[in-house]
Amino acid sequence: RYLDPKNDLIFKRVFGEHPNITISFLNALLPLEVGNEIISIEYMQTELVPEKPHLTKNSIVDVRCKDLVGRQFIVEMQMIWADTFKDRVLFNASKTFVRQLQKTEDYIKLKTVFALSLIDDIFEKESQESYHHYKLTNQIDLTKTIDGLQLIFVELPKYKLKNLNDKKLNILWLRYLTEMDKLMDMQKANIPLPEEILQAIELTHESNYTPEQLAAYDKYIDAIRTEKTLIAEAEARGEARGEAKGEARGEAKGVRQTAKNFKTLGLLTNQQIADATGLTLAEVEAL
Repeated sequence: RYLDPKNDLIFKRVFGEHPNITISFLNALLPLEVGNEIISIEYMQTELVPEKPHLTKNSIVDVRCKDLVGRQFIVEMQMIWADTFKDRVLFNASKTFVRQLQKTEDYIKLKTVFALSLIDDIFEKESQESYHHYKLTNQIDLTKTIDGLQLIFVELPKYKLKNLNDKKLNILWLRYLTEMDKLMDMQKANIPLPEEILQAIELTHESNYTPEQLAAYDKYIDAIRTEKTLIAEAEARGEARGEAKGEARGEAKGVRQTAKNFKTLGLLTNQQIADATGLTLAEVEAL
């Protein structure tokens, strides 16, 4: 059996332990100019110690690395979208950018930080675009940019909706994350695939993992399912509350119970729970 590479355990094994795979992946998905591709990387500590202790949960990323010229790359696989996620990505990228310099060093040593976020959810429902690239741009002359921070968000489900026959490297990597079966079909048809993708496919085979790791894999899947169910319930309650104001008290009780369930799971911050349930941050903290 081949495991889902989007699962936390598999994603970190594939992209957090094999530099050659990560280099191919980043070169394919990042907006790098020709001639400025990544040649070599070294992995870095993934946890960014926050200035405020309550932000610790939001400061852990999946993969952090830097290349030979000092550019740093933050890679995250996010299974569920929350409105605060962009702020968290900007927070982590900004902190990484600032911490490049020692007190006596000059600003000229600052290098670009790229934050690549792969989202297994659709958050731009009005747009068909799945690739969202942000950087500082002059609002009058769009050719003038400040490249210190570049944020890239990819909505993976939008690729599932397309019948892609493209064999470009970026498409192959997205297919690896979303449509492994199509890559396997390409193999059976003797269509050559890059060595790094073949290696990544092999790393998803369950024979490479211990029973304990497979149990953690299943537990993660179950936790994501539970979280999605709770979010769907909260959204359904919110819609019902808008349609039937007379049931407001009962709905409020149900939303608070959902918020308590979120806190019990420990997968979301208080702010994310507030966003998902419609409660205020103070109400969530008081539960």
